[in-house]
Amino acid sequence: MTEPTRTLPDDAGPVLLAAARAAIADELGATAPPPPPWPDWADTPLGTFVTLTQGGDLRGCIGTLTAHVPVREDVTANAVRAARHDPRFPPMTADELARTRVEVSVLSPAEPMSVTSEAEALATLRPGIDGVIFAAGHRRATFLPQVWEQLPDPRTFLSHLRHKAGLSSNYWGSDVQLSRYTVQAWHEPDPSRP
Repeated sequence: MTEPTRTLPDDAGPVLLAAARAAIADELGATAPPPPPWPDWADTPLGTFVTLTQGGDLRGCIGTLTAHVPVREDVTANAVRAARHDPRFPPMTADELARTRVEVSVLSPAEPMSVTSEAEALATLRPGIDGVIFAAGHRRATFLPQVWEQLPDPRTFLSHLRHKAGLSSNYWGSDVQLSRYTVQAWHEPDPSRP
């Protein structure tokens, strides 16, 4: 099985997590330990997602699929957006921060998948490795590779992804375009578990 692409050093996680938490705390008027200084790699433009959970339940997830700003800017902006601007949830409040677990995913560049049918797509997907972008016309949605933990069957994974894009769960047309990417992901310990 192919390993995910490594775009940052393995020890980047603590820096990214601390920066994401500090950005959220600053936005909420709460306190958090100051993050360490940014290393040189922080100027690399990379797409990131910040996922927030409480007791194992999703509380916010916002990200960018394409690299357009340095990773330090992208991760802090996405942290604030996940906390305050995910349309699926009310804005986070300062009293929620202590029970919130932060996860940061850094994305490799997306690569188009050369598939012409759903059967081909299902045979090509790599569960547990691929983040997938499903596009059809003006509709688009993505699932990070971590979603495979909840949806391990490729057919179910793809069905839910189409639904997320606002399409029927079995839609497949000539306008379908799939792309995939891998992530490096780091997460804090779950504060709800001793």
